[in-house]
Amino acid sequence: IYHNFRSYSPQMESWIADIKEGQSAFDNTDPAKIPHRIKDGKVVYNAQKNGDKYTRQCWDKVAPCIHTRNDIMASQNTVHPTDNRVFSIREVMMMMSVPDSFQWSDIPFDELNKLDSKGRKAFLKKEEMNIRQNLGEAVPTIIFRQIAKKIRQAMAKNEYTDMEIEQIIKRNGLTAPQNLVSFISSKKCLGFPFLSKVAELANSHREDNAAYYTRQDICYAIIKNLPDFDDTTELNILEPSIGVGNFLPVLIQKYRSIDIVYIDVVDIDSSSIDILKALVSTMDVPENIHINYIVDDFLLHNFEKHYDVVIGNPPYKKITKEKSLLSKYKLNLFNQDTNNIFSFFIEKSLKLGNVVSLIVPKSLINAPEFNKTRELLNNYEISNIIDFGEKGFKGVKIETVSFIVDTKNKPGKTRVESYITNDTEVYEQSYITDPAYPYWLIYRNNSFDSVADKMTFDIFKVYRDRLITKAITKPNGKFRVLKSRNIGNNEIVNIDGYDSYIDDINSLDVSKFLNQENCVLVPNLTYNPRACMLPTGCIADGSVAILTLKNTNTKVSTEDLAFYATEQFNEFYAIARNRGTRSLNIDNNSVFFFGKLKHA
Repeated sequence: IYHNFRSYSPQMESWIADIKEGQSAFDNTDPAKIPHRIKDGKVVYNAQKNGDKYTRQCWDKVAPCIHTRNDIMASQNTVHPTDNRVFSIREVMMMMSVPDSFQWSDIPFDELNKLDSKGRKAFLKKEEMNIRQNLGEAVPTIIFRQIAKKIRQAMAKNEYTDMEIEQIIKRNGLTAPQNLVSFISSKKCLGFPFLSKVAELANSHREDNAAYYTRQDICYAIIKNLPDFDDTTELNILEPSIGVGNFLPVLIQKYRSIDIVYIDVVDIDSSSIDILKALVSTMDVPENIHINYIVDDFLLHNFEKHYDVVIGNPPYKKITKEKSLLSKYKLNLFNQDTNNIFSFFIEKSLKLGNVVSLIVPKSLINAPEFNKTRELLNNYEISNIIDFGEKGFKGVKIETVSFIVDTKNKPGKTRVESYITNDTEVYEQSYITDPAYPYWLIYRNNSFDSVADKMTFDIFKVYRDRLITKAITKPNGKFRVLKSRNIGNNEIVNIDGYDSYIDDINSLDVSKFLNQENCVLVPNLTYNPRACMLPTGCIADGSVAILTLKNTNTKVSTEDLAFYATEQFNEFYAIARNRGTRSLNIDNNSVFFFGKLKHA
């Protein structure tokens, strides 16, 4: 009964009678066989808005997308490869992998098949469109079956806590690389995600290498936004700091259909590469995927080819003692203002790759030491930014972001995904990297702009003390030392047991502000900004930023300072600080946003 289709007028059947597989009725050379209608005695040809209407399908191609109106030839991809008809209900069921045993009606299938012609027509007149529309725009059942199977497999696996993994590491002596390799080789059944986490936690050089475990969901969130390279037959990928290879499974899955994929993986630690090889042996690596292992310092290695994609999680650490090595790293770099390795990785990656995607500290988007790095990135298309906040690395209090840059394209649109707000927005890149502001504003919106329009910015310089500690202050003394909780809205707040004093300030650099006029005090680490003037006889410790005017002719009123404590400025400031939670120090960049109101 379900091998049924609508009957059409002989004229409509003639439209598709002569066309071959892949052809459309609009390809007919006979005008009478091109889809049309008669209106007021004149022939009006149907519009060909979609190239797949009245189109005969092919036997040797994947079944088309099934639309809800799969009962008519004028819908998309509905015409049978040889017969002059649309696909029957039964054929559409087969395409959507609906089992033959599925019951569309409470009337048993055998009884339906026994109906006479009149009974069948009556049943189908009532039910056919409902059945076809249920099949149209649906997901093939085999897809959900596979999803359910994988969920069941995942639920059947033992979930280990970090503490349990630490016990496994200790019990098996896995901090020794050779023991770890043996453990991985003997426990392949436990799977890559678990074994890679064991390997990362067992890395006895973790702090030295500044490496953190990149979870598979984070890897997927980044890689899903990379180009598909559908028209590419050979793809070259570079992972500049491979570690335990957490990006590899997702990369392999994404690009397994490309003819040849070369993945060059680099790590400075030979033991890490040995461990990685053991981990790779636990994965299903297709024959078209070729992994090349490089034991070297990425920043000093001489690469002989250019890459389609450079992706990874570079180390985050500053070089302070190894001056000779630092000099080598910074040779010919655009940004000479930082000693942080991840910035060096960004610059070299941009030189080596067409598409560059790295997960890095969130300080990249706002810190003064990365002004030059952002300037460099602004030259290219930043297609994607993900703000992970503190959710990038479990158990590590660091804010991270990832980005995707196409070095072959000019700036266009940027998709910003936030793990903080759970929102995704698309902006013009020029809007969130506007040079009118000192750094990127990835949450900028109309509300932010409306506040910005009524303020004058960049009027202050900032100073923070680095020497005053609790050890040198006391409950009473000659000079008061103001701290963050003492700063109120145009007032100093007295707090019993909290207030501090000091007798001798001659050795303190902050003493230069003693009794100086027009010094504005703002709590340093807060999303609830407020301000007041520095009173006489007082100084401030490092929890308070001291703002001084760049132009002494500028006048700042109590009204200007009071605005900082408003709900409107509070939200503005959160956006100005990119909704950060840890990088809230008021520095030479962020002090920009403490402006004054434009008075009429």
